[in-house]
Amino acid sequence: MDHSGHEHPRHADHADHDHAHAGPRATWRTAVQATLHCLTGCAIGEVLGMVIGTAAGLGNAPTVVISVVLAFAFGYALTMRGVLRAGVPVRQAVRIALAADTVSIAVMELIDNTVMVGVPGALDAGLGDGLFWGSLAFSLAAAFVLTTPVNRWMIGRGKGHAVVHGHH
Repeated sequence: MDHSGHEHPRHADHADHDHAHAGPRATWRTAVQATLHCLTGCAIGEVLGMVIGTAAGLGNAPTVVISVVLAFAFGYALTMRGVLRAGVPVRQAVRIALAADTVSIAVMELIDNTVMVGVPGALDAGLGDGLFWGSLAFSLAAAFVLTTPVNRWMIGRGKGHAVVHGHH
């Protein structure tokens, strides 16, 4: 009997078999949720950093540095909050947050700061200027769209946000 071109029924449900051993299933829904979680911390830090830098009249480089530092701080803090609530000791919670969020935050920050620096006048615009806020909103949206596939790939390999799932 020729079975070429036909998938064995028992294996049809396991076409994505590499995920069976890697931790949570790497669905787009899971990746979107992980990215939204990451985006929340990043956005708080990014917006706060951009507002501080812009209000203080700092140049582009110091403003970006402040934004990146605050994005990482808030991103890690949000992850640690949930992990600590689950009763995980602080040192272990720090390691979990670093493993869960570092790549996602780094990709997100690279994208949104590249957009902010790349939009002519965005960082020089005042806090009352629509160019500043529109560019910032666009940069965060672009970061979300481009980071979601990264998170999906990492979750499928038991990395990134997947390491947090056992501690919620």
